[in-house]
Amino acid sequence: MSNWFKRNATHLAIIGILIAICFFYFTPAFQGKTLGQTDVIGAQSTQTEINHYREKDTTILWTNQIFGGMPTFQIWAPYPDNVTTWVVKAVTNVFPDPLYNIFILLFGSYFLFCVLKLNPWLAAAGAVAFTFSSYNIILLAAGHSNQAFAISFFAPIIASIILTLRGRYWLGGSLTALFLALEIRANHVQMTYYLLLVIFILIGIELYHAIKNKTTNAFLKSLGYLGAGALLALMVNASSLWSTYEYGKETIRGQSNLKQTAAEPSNGLDKNYAYEYSQTPGETFTFLIPNAYGGDSGLNALDFQNSDFNKAFVSAGVPQEQVGNALQQLASIGIQFSTYWGDKPLTSGPHYMGAVICFLFIFGLFIVRSRIKWWLLASVILTVLLSFGDSFPYVSDIFFKYFPLYNKFRAIESILSVTGLCVPILAILAIKEITDGTTDKAEALKKLKITFYILGGITLLMAILPDLLLSFRPASQATLVKNLTQVLKNDSGSANSIVNALVRDRIYLERMDAIRSFIFLVLTFGVLIAFIKGKIKPLVLGIVMFALILVDLWQIDKRYLKDEYFTERQENLQQRPREIDQLINRDTDPDYRVVDLGQSPKQDMTTPFFHKSVWGYSAARLKRIQEVIDNQFSKSINQDVLDMLNTKYIITQDPQTGNQTVKTNNTACGHAWFVKDVEYVKDADEEMKAISAFSPKDKVIVDQRFKGQIDGKSIGMDPNGSIKLTSYSPDHMVYQSGTSVNSIAIFSEIYYDKGWTMYVDGKEQPYFRADYLLRAAVIPVGNHKVEFIFHPASYYAGEKISLAGSIILILALGGVVFISLRKKPEGAVKAA
Repeated sequence: MSNWFKRNATHLAIIGILIAICFFYFTPAFQGKTLGQTDVIGAQSTQTEINHYREKDTTILWTNQIFGGMPTFQIWAPYPDNVTTWVVKAVTNVFPDPLYNIFILLFGSYFLFCVLKLNPWLAAAGAVAFTFSSYNIILLAAGHSNQAFAISFFAPIIASIILTLRGRYWLGGSLTALFLALEIRANHVQMTYYLLLVIFILIGIELYHAIKNKTTNAFLKSLGYLGAGALLALMVNASSLWSTYEYGKETIRGQSNLKQTAAEPSNGLDKNYAYEYSQTPGETFTFLIPNAYGGDSGLNALDFQNSDFNKAFVSAGVPQEQVGNALQQLASIGIQFSTYWGDKPLTSGPHYMGAVICFLFIFGLFIVRSRIKWWLLASVILTVLLSFGDSFPYVSDIFFKYFPLYNKFRAIESILSVTGLCVPILAILAIKEITDGTTDKAEALKKLKITFYILGGITLLMAILPDLLLSFRPASQATLVKNLTQVLKNDSGSANSIVNALVRDRIYLERMDAIRSFIFLVLTFGVLIAFIKGKIKPLVLGIVMFALILVDLWQIDKRYLKDEYFTERQENLQQRPREIDQLINRDTDPDYRVVDLGQSPKQDMTTPFFHKSVWGYSAARLKRIQEVIDNQFSKSINQDVLDMLNTKYIITQDPQTGNQTVKTNNTACGHAWFVKDVEYVKDADEEMKAISAFSPKDKVIVDQRFKGQIDGKSIGMDPNGSIKLTSYSPDHMVYQSGTSVNSIAIFSEIYYDKGWTMYVDGKEQPYFRADYLLRAAVIPVGNHKVEFIFHPASYYAGEKISLAGSIILILALGGVVFISLRKKPEGAVKAA
């Protein structure tokens, strides 16, 4: 045991240092505080009903809390038979949020750099470079936990693939299965998709060299183990993947039900919506100079009191103490100012990869001889081009039109998370190249100088003449000046003065960061020269590069995740009900809906905390509810649709005072009711048109495909008939009916036929969709118990497959431990 500690002393010391870095960077998290993140609050609102039942040790797979009702697969589901569920639970229980993400990022990437045969200090430097690239930190600050969690497994997946390609078949294949299973369990398909793109490039390059070097047998063997690992990862996640696949076809990312009145494309996302968060080519400067595009949205980057922008307001006659109020008033009428001047509607910060890392990456392009360089370069070029979206659509449009699933994703700039891994890999390999002792020192020095001339020249030019390459003016500048001029009573001089002052502030921010980056370039250049000339040893070089990278990224990251962003956990997690919420909650009815007309239909994070809401906050809402929002609520509010959804309370807001009021909707249809008239329509467009003006209490609109369930059953209307909700659970609704004739009952519940089953007196009976959104059924004469139970086969059958896969994975990992103790790695193709 003492020998083991001695052999691994450096690794253990570095692990201790990495843990210490986490402690000092995230000290508030260790003090029981958490980040007050907007997206986390939105996620919590969607989970209100789910958590209510979890407190009673009950799992529900359907919630009525948002958008009238939807499955919980993309909100929260337990997946208890998936072994990775318990791995994730163990990690998240041990480390506070967001530390568990940081630990996995650090140690997963440290594992990758060790697999790449780097010395421990250089491996630690690479781990810090990837982990603390600004995008990862910004994701954590914004609350995109699932996305950050998925990115956390990028590095160990790549490491496991490389191990397999090197001939460590059992070890690499088993670890690939484990880490890919965890990646899939993170449930962020978009990030996994982007990772797979660069994995395919790696496999393609390895295949080419296998054919060239006549080592195809070893390569195919590696590929077989990787394929088995991937299949096992899919099995482990069968329940979540099956449920997601089945549900995904019914969401806003699925095929449109409408043809004539569709507000969205027939399949996938609208391209403008998907491309909304695209990088402009000029924003790649932020890889090197963080404030090249002004930082984040808003004025956070400014030293406000000393800014030209503030002084321009004072010069325009606004007293210093009232400038803040003036900005708030302007924002309330749509005139907003921001140091960020790019094309994205909103940003939390730049994709800064580090001046040190950028320098080493360019140096690596010159000096690294391994074929891994071409994989990394191709991956960087592809991911950067795809991040441009509509700014440079020639590559993005090909993927959007022809690559499976690509048109399901938005915020395409997030593909730069993959770039953020590839760039540090090549950067650190550049140092390895000169420390291995196989590179000619004169040649290395020459290429080092060329690198410095390129990047040093760019940063100096950006510091001395920043507006030579960048405009520092958004595309909306003229409109901003025009609107501000109107507010200032046609004082165009003051309007131009204020806007131009903000431009000067943007230039100042960029110039200061350009000078800062130049200093780090000089330091990196100097350290590498000292090493090449034999002034310092490899160990010292590794430690110094580790420190330089850490300091470089730490300073920028602290702009976007400051200690003061952490709040007391109790304060962050508890939402206080408004007076109107308290008033509504006096109603003891277990199942009714509320609509807050003062909220955005797709961004309502408030109402679902306290009520079952017509609106909500979810990127995985059902396509049909989105189509109803687009067609029935976008221009005006269709009261008939609110009635059929049993919207019992309507919250409104006075636009002048902001005061909120609530009124009881006396025409709400209730939980279920019988109708006397049926109107058949031929397709979804006619159905949407028909619900635009109808009496939902009296008439039902039915697509003709369901006509067979009604014809020939002597349908009538008993004026004394009744159907009442007697027991409510989101995934088990029980009604009692009584009628003297066969009658059509409408249930104010969202139709979703991938798991809902109707029973009458315990026997399964058919039901159909009505009024575009709702469930309906023919209820036979007499008194009956009617039940709707949500029991999706995709989840329950998928769990059995997950259990089988989990057992195999555990056995495979156990086998790896056994084999590694008794057998040396098999020889095979020398990869990367």
